[in-house]
Amino acid sequence: MTTTPELRSVGTGQLRLSGPLVFATAGELLDVSRRTFVGDSDLSIDLGGVTKVDSAGLALLLEWLRWGQAERRSVSFTHLPDKLLAIARLSGVEEMLVTGNGG
Repeated sequence: MTTTPELRSVGTGQLRLSGPLVFATAGELLDVSRRTFVGDSDLSIDLGGVTKVDSAGLALLLEWLRWGQAERRSVSFTHLPDKLLAIARLSGVEEMLVTGNGG
């Protein structure tokens, strides 16, 4: 099991996130994303490798959506973990994650 998160490019506009998406890693992932989200293509982020998630992880994904709107780039997520969807549902933001860029 990965204990350090990794956000890596797997193709133009295609990223894969693996490892924990939690309070302890959200800041690091935000810093990494600032270097990784280069270019002008829309982004699709595969969350299938996420091993653990909490509300800070959800906040990071919402920040990425906000960033996408500001940059006029679509940001979408695939393979969302069930626990992340449950937290998003309780927070009233599930639809934003499923549709990308807030709908």
